[in-house]
Amino acid sequence: MSQYTAPLDDIRFILDDVLDAQSQFARLGHAEVTPDVVDAVLEEAARFTGTVLAPLNAVGAAQGCRHDPATGEVTTPEGFKAAYRQFVEGGWPGLTADPKYGGQGLPHLLGLSVSEMINAANLAWGNFPLLSHGAVEALVQHGEDWQKEVFLPPLVEGRWTGTMCLTEPHCGTDLGLLRTRAEPNADGSYAITGTKIFITAGEHDFTGNIVHLVLAKLPDAPPGAKGISLFATPKFKVARDGSVGERNAVRCGSIEHKMGIKGSATCVMNFDGAQGWLVGEAHGGLKAMFTMMNSARLGVGLQGLGLSSRAYENALRYARERLQSRSLTGPKFPEKPADPIIVHPDVRRMLLSVKALTEGMRMMAMHAGYLLDDAAHARDPAVRERAETLVGFLTPISKACQTEWGIENTYNALQCFGGHGYIAEHGMEQLARDARITTLYEGTTGIQAMDLIGRKTASSRAAGLKLFLEDVEAFCSAHADDAELGADVATLRDRCREWTALTTDILGAAAGNPDELGAAAWDYLFYSGYVVVAYWWLRASAAARASSRPEAFKAAKRATARFYFDRILPRTLAHAAAIRAGAGPLMDLPADRFDA
Repeated sequence: MSQYTAPLDDIRFILDDVLDAQSQFARLGHAEVTPDVVDAVLEEAARFTGTVLAPLNAVGAAQGCRHDPATGEVTTPEGFKAAYRQFVEGGWPGLTADPKYGGQGLPHLLGLSVSEMINAANLAWGNFPLLSHGAVEALVQHGEDWQKEVFLPPLVEGRWTGTMCLTEPHCGTDLGLLRTRAEPNADGSYAITGTKIFITAGEHDFTGNIVHLVLAKLPDAPPGAKGISLFATPKFKVARDGSVGERNAVRCGSIEHKMGIKGSATCVMNFDGAQGWLVGEAHGGLKAMFTMMNSARLGVGLQGLGLSSRAYENALRYARERLQSRSLTGPKFPEKPADPIIVHPDVRRMLLSVKALTEGMRMMAMHAGYLLDDAAHARDPAVRERAETLVGFLTPISKACQTEWGIENTYNALQCFGGHGYIAEHGMEQLARDARITTLYEGTTGIQAMDLIGRKTASSRAAGLKLFLEDVEAFCSAHADDAELGADVATLRDRCREWTALTTDILGAAAGNPDELGAAAWDYLFYSGYVVVAYWWLRASAAARASSRPEAFKAAKRATARFYFDRILPRTLAHAAAIRAGAGPLMDLPADRFDA
């Protein structure tokens, strides 16, 4: 049976020693967020996720959700609804939300750590409240005052949940092709008609209402993505005065039968003249959509991190217990009939790969939370703008790398179990199946790669990259003469110089052949991700040396950093070579010759 215990020691190390979070909290005016408050939140989140959510993970996989075709209602797995009630009673939905709407106003940095724990404990369950955060952000930034007053308090409290209704059967990423229509009503609302697919938590039995944020086109919409508008379309009609009326003309037509996250309701939603309210400007839905999408992409990245964390915990325990053969250098446990498999180099390769990537991902994810707090609360507008640019640049890297590495990590962790990992008894196969979706929804890895090289690099003149490299160089300059870190500082500087050169080369080649941008995108994204994590491992090494934590913990940090630099960072060499190969090897074969 798969178990989960939140990695509080590592989370605290990053908060206190790597990011110096208390200094940021003070700078941003979070005087109430004392170390005692932080500890209380983390401890209670660990208790809730470990004792309430984690035991339901296997239940969700076994039972799945049930759809009633006659009513359109969806019943969630046994125990899911009760767990959500506890979640709401604990105030978790509004942890980081604005107190103006009933939230607690705690830092995003703290909220991301709680989200990691939820995803590790029960990814399918965590999908139900996940998209409410994106809905809240979209309404905060783009909603009218009455919409904020009416929709935000119940969403923040968790009495209602939210969804993102973007995808249609014939169009995914290319939203300019969508067919859902919005016709104006006499009362200022709109009649929404169309079908949306792959809608996470589109229907469930957790809450009394569900607010669907739906992309649709008005009758006078210009063609393409510039003609998209966004509408708040609740399951039960909501008037401007906040009163809840009759059932709206929106219904779940079916739920998908999936490879993983079986406890999460993935719905086909049919809108048949449903009452919706325009959010933001007419034809301005794309901007509001990206508000939701960026929030969701960071959230999905945390799913890859959470699954990696749980997979590592269980693989490590098994590797210490499972006896198999003797060490190549002689028995390490002569009193036993065989040595535990953790003594074998290949098992250590897998475990250390998972450990190095997972702990590196955690630093990358928590840095995003740090930037979100600066972007939202810094007094200096220049600090806010810098943080917004940086987190925008890092979002596709975080989403793609954390989810792709989540697949790699759950695979390696399962492999440590041998054949026992393939059967359901140990819970590892569920983690591997659940991880697969994370690279697909909220934008596939290829979409993240194009977002990074296109919107976040080419279109912005590499603004985010330049800011990140400034931070790296400031750290490297401060530690260039460090006897312990100096060699890794030099390595990181070399990779950053190459990163800059690759960026220049790609953009230059794309000026003559746009296919060069797409050909380089995937490798460029992963080159970027490995360098970003190298920076955080270098910072972790410095922080561990100065930390007051136990020597064993600090030594493990430095050893894992050494493994990352020696065994994982060299992956950038292959990505650089692929980038330099250009578009030719990808584009030269005619489409009609792929079967030849």
